[in-house]
Amino acid sequence: MRFTNKVAIVTGGGGEIGRATALRLAREGASVVITDLKGHEEVAAEIINNGGQALALHTDVTQRAEVEAMVNATVERFGRVDVACNIAGVGLYAPLLEATDDNWDTTMNVNLKGVFYCTQIVARAMIAAGTKGAIVNMASTNGIVGEFGLAAYNASKFGVVGLTMTAAIELAPHGIRVNAAAPGMIATRLSGAVLEQDSALAQAYLKDKIPMGRFGSTDEVAAVIAFLASEDASFVTGHALVVDGGQLTF
Repeated sequence: MRFTNKVAIVTGGGGEIGRATALRLAREGASVVITDLKGHEEVAAEIINNGGQALALHTDVTQRAEVEAMVNATVERFGRVDVACNIAGVGLYAPLLEATDDNWDTTMNVNLKGVFYCTQIVARAMIAAGTKGAIVNMASTNGIVGEFGLAAYNASKFGVVGLTMTAAIELAPHGIRVNAAAPGMIATRLSGAVLEQDSALAQAYLKDKIPMGRFGSTDEVAAVIAFLASEDASFVTGHALVVDGGQLTF
């Protein structure tokens, strides 16, 4: 198993992609720290009930002190951090001309500042311990191309891609790889919240924008995250790996 004797942090672990990622890493042998504002305890319990090692932590990734406490608790419990999957995120639908300060600030704080805090603080812990680790950030195809109605979300995900590339350059001398997963339309409650506001948008994606003719699954995204976090991707860093059923080919 690729993550035997490895310790992984999964932020946003109470959400659908986070849960799938935590379960995938645990199945492959990792001790997993699952953090979120809700739902994380259930995921940790599921891993433990299946014979794995897990720790649930309530963490607001927009607060530096809470992220520092998350990393410190991980090191105290398991001794180090080998992998960080920074998945916590929000997606608020608002066209540019209708977007509010609250919409913008909430989106940027969770999606970009949270990833910055987690990347920086985890990297510092890895360097202090001499760990040659892997960090995987949650980007999106919306971080590669724009899309109507998601000004703040698009900007935050473009930021994640840029942060990932910069972190990869700066952390490579320490043996730390930094990559991002960039999902397209994945069947989650988050995507559903957007599509419910415009059912025609959902049909357009399936008919005109996704060559494979379906939405992806959370397990398919988790598989990509696990790959990027593993030694199978030992020469991959600074990359945003698209998981979109061919969407960006159009």
